[in-house]
Amino acid sequence: MAAPRQLCRFWEWGKNIVCVGRNYAEHAKEMRSAVLSEPVLFLKPSSAYAPDGSPILMPAYSRDLQHELELGVVMGRRARAVPQAASMDYVAGYALCLDMTARDVQNECKKQGLPWTLAKGFTASCPVSAFVPKEKISDPHKLRLWLKVNGELRQEGETSSMIFSIPYIISYVSKIITLEEGDIILTGTPKGVGPVKESDEIQAGIDGVVSMRFKVERAEY
Repeated sequence: MAAPRQLCRFWEWGKNIVCVGRNYAEHAKEMRSAVLSEPVLFLKPSSAYAPDGSPILMPAYSRDLQHELELGVVMGRRARAVPQAASMDYVAGYALCLDMTARDVQNECKKQGLPWTLAKGFTASCPVSAFVPKEKISDPHKLRLWLKVNGELRQEGETSSMIFSIPYIISYVSKIITLEEGDIILTGTPKGVGPVKESDEIQAGIDGVVSMRFKVERAEY
């Protein structure tokens, strides 16, 4: 008989990693991108997960790997076409996440009008913190996120600056993609994204809630 799946280890069995782009106006500005009237969505495979303490792998085909710090929302049950008013009932908890991005590859994909999979979906491109139960965070829109590289503060932001709220995002996504227990939604990054290189150490956290640490390594292939 299979052991019960534990939400505290969602990265071992969760199926979908749904990512929201351009959800902070200042980040859209720094990327010279327009702020849109609907969320930009893209996916990462479950093999992108890298739990706290494991290495972040820089893909061999990129020379410009960048960090994007994000609040992740972990789903507690199946959600299909969920009304916005009921969206938070489907949330099990949260995790701090990094949307590691091969920026040089992404820029080339944008020029050619191609999907971002090579830039966003590589192995270990979604480092995650420990699971934070929903009850530990009274309001996910009142959090301070921060990230340091080799001890230097590089990125920080307030979730109150999101363009699209978490209930809106859950409702919007669930009308397109049926969400399952253990799936995670990355809710976008604040300004301050930037490059990392091999052997860099990344520390990140949610003030008063959780922190995590990773080292960047070069993938062998």
